[in-house]
Amino acid sequence: MKTVVITGSARGFGYAMLELFRKENFNVVLCDVNEESLKTAKEKLEKVDSQGKILSFKTDITNSDDINNLIEKTLKEVKTIDIWINNAGVNQDNKTIWETDEKVINRLIDIDLKGTILCSKLIMPIMIKQKGGQIYNVEGHGSNDATITGLSIYGTSKRAVTYFTESLAHECEEKNTNVLVGKITPGIMITNFISTSLGDGDKFELDEKTKKVYNILGDYPETIANFMVNKIINNKKNNVKFSWLTNRKAAFRFMTASFNKRDFFK
Repeated sequence: MKTVVITGSARGFGYAMLELFRKENFNVVLCDVNEESLKTAKEKLEKVDSQGKILSFKTDITNSDDINNLIEKTLKEVKTIDIWINNAGVNQDNKTIWETDEKVINRLIDIDLKGTILCSKLIMPIMIKQKGGQIYNVEGHGSNDATITGLSIYGTSKRAVTYFTESLAHECEEKNTNVLVGKITPGIMITNFISTSLGDGDKFELDEKTKKVYNILGDYPETIANFMVNKIINNKKNNVKFSWLTNRKAAFRFMTASFNKRDFFK
């Protein structure tokens, strides 16, 4: 039986993917910094019919000791870690670069970029030893070089995640590791993430222009997770990119927005 670890999986997109993996009889590993959210997520997963195990660990992905603890305890319970998804991330508080506090900058880059790098670094030797595995990193705004006022630091971290993922995929290929590396590009997901800074930090109000775009292009995480999990389970290639909101899909939604109205912000 295969095992999947998803960081930041106590809620939102991470949880939605983990629930689908459980339905496919994977051993699933919850990983988050919020103990209450972990407890709630585990209780929900226990209601899903599956032959796989549920493991849950409070983990700070910016801390190597925490990540190693997660890996070691998981491997004590299961034989392998077959899929690792670096999903954990936080948003910034919709401010310009010069208005953004240095502590916010440090925390965001630590989680969104450093956390992805550390997790990938520490799980790689395990996957090499077991002669295979898959690592996926979640892209976001900025990965395609787009710019939006108020998302400069978040976008910078996600652009770096894209480069890092491509570099890791290249190194895995060059060193014949049998580890597959890929990017997950979910597009705009309608969760608390889009209006909350630093995970459980301050909430902020989105402007009407942004809400309009999100209503046209956004989707709930469950919809996107269903597409992504199917792609991941069936993937056999290195350096892949799984995109939900393609340019073609976005163009179609803008063209049909006048008679296909949606409002996620009621």
